Amino acid sequence: MAKEKAVGIGVIGFGTIGTGVVKVLQRNADVIERRLGFPLRLVRVVDLDLETDRGVDLGDVRFDSDSDSLIEDPAVDIVIELIGGYDVAKQMILRSIEAGKHVVTANKALLALHGKEIFDAARKRGVDVAFEASVAGGIPILRSLREGLAANHIESVYGIMNGTTNYVLTQMEATGEDFDVVVKRAQELGYAEADPSFDLDGVDAAHKLTLLVAMAFGADLTYKDISTEGIRGLTPVDFAAAAEFGYRIKLLGIAKAHRGPDGEESIEARVHPTLIPKTSLLANVDGAMNAVAVCGDAVGPTLFYGAGAGELPTASAVVGDLIEIAREVRRGAAGRVAPLSYLPHELSPRPILPLDDIVGRAYLRFSALDRPGALAHISGILGDHDIGIESVSQTGQGGDGESVPVLMQTDPVRESVLREALDEIERLSDLSAPTRLIRIEEEL
Repeated sequence: MAKEKAVGIGVIGFGTIGTGVVKVLQRNADVIERRLGFPLRLVRVVDLDLETDRGVDLGDVRFDSDSDSLIEDPAVDIVIELIGGYDVAKQMILRSIEAGKHVVTANKALLALHGKEIFDAARKRGVDVAFEASVAGGIPILRSLREGLAANHIESVYGIMNGTTNYVLTQMEATGEDFDVVVKRAQELGYAEADPSFDLDGVDAAHKLTLLVAMAFGADLTYKDISTEGIRGLTPVDFAAAAEFGYRIKLLGIAKAHRGPDGEESIEARVHPTLIPKTSLLANVDGAMNAVAVCGDAVGPTLFYGAGAGELPTASAVVGDLIEIAREVRRGAAGRVAPLSYLPHELSPRPILPLDDIVGRAYLRFSALDRPGALAHISGILGDHDIGIESVSQTGQGGDGESVPVLMQTDPVRESVLREALDEIERLSDLSAPTRLIRIEEEL
C-alpha cells in the first residue's frame, strides 16, 4: 500500500517552545503517523538566532531567518507561530492566512487582543487557526470546552492559570520569605522571566481568562474588560493569617455567568489573589502547576490539572493542534469546529458585572499604630457601613508609635460598600500603610 503524502510544517520561532515542538515531532513521529495514517514532515524552521545550539538535529530541514519565504513555500501546509508579542506575530499570522496556510499559535496575548480579526480572516480564507497551547500549557482545556463540554451551559470557569505566580505564592507560604526574595529565586530557576511583570501583575492570567470566557459563554471581549490585580504587596503575614483562618492564597482567574430577573445574562470576569479553603482541590495545586475548573449544568464540576508551561508540555499542545489540523488538510476541509466554540455570528458583547457589584467575604490587613482606640476606630467605620466582622486578630506588639498588623475577615459584603468603608478608614491617623484586601471564595 502506497504511503500517503506528508503534511508539511513550518515553524517560526525556534526558542524554548519551538525546540520542544521539534523534539516531539522527531521523538513521536511513529505514533503520530499511526494515529493519522500519514506523516507530519518538518519542512522549515525560521528564527533570528541561527547560532545557538538548541540540542536538536534538524537534519535536512531548512533553517534560516526568512519568514516571508517560509510563509510562501508551497511545501508548508501549516505554519506554527511561536515568536510571541503583538505586532510582528499578528502580521505573520495574517500573512500566513492570506497565503492559504493553516496556523497554530501559543500566543494568548495576541489572541486576547486581536483574536476576532484573526479568526475572521481565517474563516474568510477557509483555513484553521488553532491555539490550545495558549492557555494552561499542556492541559487540553480549550479542546474540552470547544468539544467535550459543548452540550453544557457553562456556569463557571476558574483556576490557577499562571505557573510563575503559583510558584511564588507556594514558596512564600512554605518558606516565610519576602516577595522579592522568592521572585529572584524563580528567575534563577527559570520559572520567571527577566521582566516578570505580565505574570506578577496578573496580565498573563487575564489574557488566558479572555479566551476561556469567549469559549465558555460566547462573550466577545478583550483582556482589558477583565478586572485584574496581581500578587505584588503580599507579605508573609498574609500567608500566616490565611493558614490560621483555614485558607491558602492563590492567584485565580474567575468567570461566572449571572442571569438577571429580566433574563439578561451578564458575565463576572476577574483576576486577583484569592483566599480559598485548604480543603479545596485548587488549594493543593502547588509549584508551577496549573489547574482549571469548569462547571456545566449537565456535567457538573470538572477539574483539569497539569503543567501549565515548559518546553515539552506546551509543545505537546502545539503538536496536538498540528494533528487536528492535519486531518482537516487531508480531508480538504477546514472549520470543522468554530475556534471559539460558538459560531462567529453568535459571539457577542456581554455586559460585564462590575467588580463593585460582587458580593463576598474579604480578608483585610490593616497596618495600625499600636495605641488605644485604633482598633475601635477601624471597627466603628466598618460597623457604620453595616459590614460584619467574622474574626479579628492582632499579631505582635508594636510598642509606642510603631504599627502592628490587624487582620480581619468580613461577613459577605458588596464590594462597593467595602471600598467606601476602606476609603474612610484610609483617612484615619491610626494607619501607617495602605490596607490590603484579599477576596475570599468559598464555593469553588
